[in-house]
Amino acid sequence: MKEVLTGLADVIFPPRCLTCGVILERHDSLPFCPPCLSGIRFIRSPLCSRCGVPFSLPEGADHLCGDCLVTQRPYAIARAVGYYEETLLTAIHLFKYRGRMGIGEVLGRIMADFAGVIWDMKVFSLLLPVPLHRKRLQERGFNQAVILARSLSKRFSIPLDFMTLRREVPTAPQVGLGLEERWANVRGAFAVRKPEKIAGRRVLLVDDVFTTGSTLSECAAVLMQAEAEAVAVLTLARAVHGHDVPADPGVSSG
Repeated sequence: MKEVLTGLADVIFPPRCLTCGVILERHDSLPFCPPCLSGIRFIRSPLCSRCGVPFSLPEGADHLCGDCLVTQRPYAIARAVGYYEETLLTAIHLFKYRGRMGIGEVLGRIMADFAGVIWDMKVFSLLLPVPLHRKRLQERGFNQAVILARSLSKRFSIPLDFMTLRREVPTAPQVGLGLEERWANVRGAFAVRKPEKIAGRRVLLVDDVFTTGSTLSECAAVLMQAEAEAVAVLTLARAVHGHDVPADPGVSSG
C-alpha cells in the first residue's frame, strides 16, 4: 500500500532536485539530480584533528594543522560535512535566505547521517544551536541552526536547548568582513543565561557554515567558561578561503 501511495504521489507531485528543481526519476536518500549530487564535495581525511580543516594532499593521517599547533581552541574538535561551494552553497542559501524549510530538514538529515558515522553520539549530553540575536530572528523568522540541530536531536535522542546560549549583542553580518574584523565583531556577543544547565555537560554546538571559526570559537569559549566538560562543533559546510585547501602543515582557515 505504501508503494502504491508513493507511486500516486510521484505522478501528481513528482520528486524534484532540491537545488535546481529538475524532476528526478525516483525517490532517493539524497534528493539531488546527478549533476547537483556531483557538486557536493564531502570533506574527508586527511584533515586537522582539532579544527577539521582539510589538507591538500590526498593521503596521510589526520594531525594538527599549523594554526592549531600554535593556537589554543576553546572547542575540543570541529567537523563539517562538505565544502561550502556549488550544491551545498545553493541549498544553504535557499534554506537560509528564501525560507525553504523543507531543504533545511533534508540538510539536517544529511548532517545526522554524517555525525553518526564519525562519532559515537552517545557521548554528547546536550545540543546547542548557534543563536541569532532576537532582531535578526524576527527578520528571518527562524534560526537555521535550530532546524539543523533538531534533526540531530530526533535522530540521536539528545536534548536540544536553544534558550540557554544567547546572542546578546546585535552584531553586524560577518559576510564581507576580514579575518580580524570577524573576530572583533563577535567578541563579547554571546552569553549563557543559566550556567547550571551547561556545567558538566558534553555539548555539541551546531551551525550551518564554518568560515573562520570566529563565531563558533566565541560560543565555545562562553560555554567552557560556564564549566561545560567539553564542546565539539558540527557544521553542514566549511568555507575554505579562495577555494584553496591549505597544504600540510600550513596555516588553516579555521
